Amino acid sequence: MSGDTGQKQSRIARALVRKPLRKADQRLGFAGMGREALGKVFPDHWSFMLGEIALYCFIILVATGIFLAMFFDPSSSDTTYIGSDPALHGQEVSSAFASTVSLSWDVRGGLLMRQVHHWAANIFICAIVLHLCRIFFTGMFRKPRELNWTIGVTLLVLAIFNSFAGYSLPDDLLSGTGLHIFYSVFEAVPIVGPWLTYFVFGAGFPGPHIIPRLYALHIFLVPALLAALIGAHMLVLIRQKHSHFAGPGRSDANVVGSRMWPAYALRSLSLLCAVGAVCFFMGGFAQINPIWTWGEFKSYSIISPSVADWYIAWIEGGLRLMPPLEIHFWGMTVPNQFWPSILLPGLTFGLLYAWPWIDRRLTGDRGTHHVAAAPTSSPRRFVVGVVVITFFSVLLVASGEEAIVMWTGVPVGTIRVTLRVVALALPFVTGFIAWRVARGRLPAMGVVEEEMEESTTRELHESPIWLSAKARKQQVEPAGGAEEIEAEQVAEP
Repeated sequence: MSGDTGQKQSRIARALVRKPLRKADQRLGFAGMGREALGKVFPDHWSFMLGEIALYCFIILVATGIFLAMFFDPSSSDTTYIGSDPALHGQEVSSAFASTVSLSWDVRGGLLMRQVHHWAANIFICAIVLHLCRIFFTGMFRKPRELNWTIGVTLLVLAIFNSFAGYSLPDDLLSGTGLHIFYSVFEAVPIVGPWLTYFVFGAGFPGPHIIPRLYALHIFLVPALLAALIGAHMLVLIRQKHSHFAGPGRSDANVVGSRMWPAYALRSLSLLCAVGAVCFFMGGFAQINPIWTWGEFKSYSIISPSVADWYIAWIEGGLRLMPPLEIHFWGMTVPNQFWPSILLPGLTFGLLYAWPWIDRRLTGDRGTHHVAAAPTSSPRRFVVGVVVITFFSVLLVASGEEAIVMWTGVPVGTIRVTLRVVALALPFVTGFIAWRVARGRLPAMGVVEEEMEESTTRELHESPIWLSAKARKQQVEPAGGAEEIEAEQVAEP
């Protein structure tokens, strides 16, 4: 009897679900799109999950950011702190600083959410950087993916800016010092520097306007832009299909991997849980800035040693290593802060944006690519990537100059000169090693793609598994401005 009752309840439940879905499908016609989406094939290589890690970190950032916004007061006006911290009780501090301390001490789970938000932001940027590195070294910025490469670089720029904006909001001594450096960087811009600083800060540093403005950008404008760009990135990816690495049965005309449902969906859900677990583990055990110890920002105080977060520390490292080079012309001065803090980031991101077209000009390759190349298949690209990573790694180390002095006892002048030499010499060393590695792996330039194609064709004909994977449909559709034939995506058995 109980079995019959259970079956009857199951039939009723299915009827209650199917009827509204059927009626909705009759009006919207989403069943076909749903079947197509569930049948979409995704590559199985682990490196393709880096973009998903960034996406899941963004979700965690939005969720924790909403919680933090309920308790934060984005104001520079003075108030009397009356919270639970005995060292600060009764002191006159800024409202932003007081609300951050109260959030950490008095709000249940507030400190945990602050720290989860912090670590999710760091992992978010790290995942974007690693994702861009994978795309760069495998040549997947080439046609037809120039647009998605541009979107990815823009995501990195916005993520760095928004993380720095959030880093500056608590108005504590460490974040205020970083904001002071930011003010000096703006002033270093030739001609328009003073007007630019007035436009951003509204007055002299620190001024009453910068924290409310950063807050508005941090929680409204930049997250909306990030969400829009992530959506655009995914739409372009769906329209152009995934790339994949060379292997049996893999070509520019198909995608080999796991279908969206159920294999890839369960794998992706597991990754979401893993990313959340890592963020909350670090939020619970890895302490971030103890602002109640350092106190509110005062322009006459400073913390030493202090190190900025890694995603912005390379600029600080450049400021520390840059020799005193100033240029005077037409009654104006270009200070030495301009070179590492304005020119270097400008050149870096400008070259990143332009790289697909630079690579096309250097190689003469105007073809369409869906199979990811081996990192060493292009010695020139491999060397450029290794040299750039080496140089910026030295700048990251240089940002911790004060900590190195404290740990080693070596004079700061000696550390600085040594790091300058390393920053100039080490990229040449690693670049030469990268060139030898790439050249040693290639029998001759110009035969790599031919050998990969022959290898793939040979493996395809020799493997009985792939002989059963037939293309069931073909359609001609534009891809990056050219027409190509796209075969059915093939799922691994």
